[in-house]
Amino acid sequence: MLTKMFSVGSLYTNCYLVCCTKTGEALIIDPGFETDLGAKAVFKEAGQQKLRVRYIINTHGHLDHTAGNGIAKRLTGAPILIHKYDAPMLTDPTRNLSMAFGLRSISMPPADRTLQDGDIVQIGEVTLRILHTPGHSRGSICILRSDAVFTGDTLFAGSIGRTDLPSSSYEEIMLSIRKLAELPDHTAIYPGHGPSSTIGEEKRHNPFLEKL
Repeated sequence: MLTKMFSVGSLYTNCYLVCCTKTGEALIIDPGFETDLGAKAVFKEAGQQKLRVRYIINTHGHLDHTAGNGIAKRLTGAPILIHKYDAPMLTDPTRNLSMAFGLRSISMPPADRTLQDGDIVQIGEVTLRILHTPGHSRGSICILRSDAVFTGDTLFAGSIGRTDLPSSSYEEIMLSIRKLAELPDHTAIYPGHGPSSTIGEEKRHNPFLEKL
């Protein structure tokens, strides 16, 4: 199992390349790169490892996590997966906040498959389970594997995602945080921005988990 993180785009989003080293199958989580140049490091790594990208998964529909969907799909042919509630954001520059953040208006390709809580995504021998974790957006998800969880903008090291945006909710994100807090303490956290952490570390030091 290989997980590589790349900081991409103007908002320094964490884009992850996750692969099964035994089969060479891989997926890309949150391709927030806005240009072919921004995508270069991700696809250089995929090429060096001789990976076959099977899926492109968005943890939610905001531009900084989805801007590279079209580039990634063009280079790999892989389908785009996103929760059904956030799927409309991909083709709507107002909903994906590209206009609100003063970035160029971007409309991405539509989703090839929509996700919901409990769905399974398989790459080789690696099983990933989708957790619906609304709050930052209505369709925010986390992606769980046996020893780690990719949390998008739901949970960060020391903080949580914004809840002052359209379709966000503080009450919902706290329910989602409670769900994540039930994972084993050793579970690694790979967030959408900033450094990685563990569930146990966040229970000890994240003020939002202390409220649970």
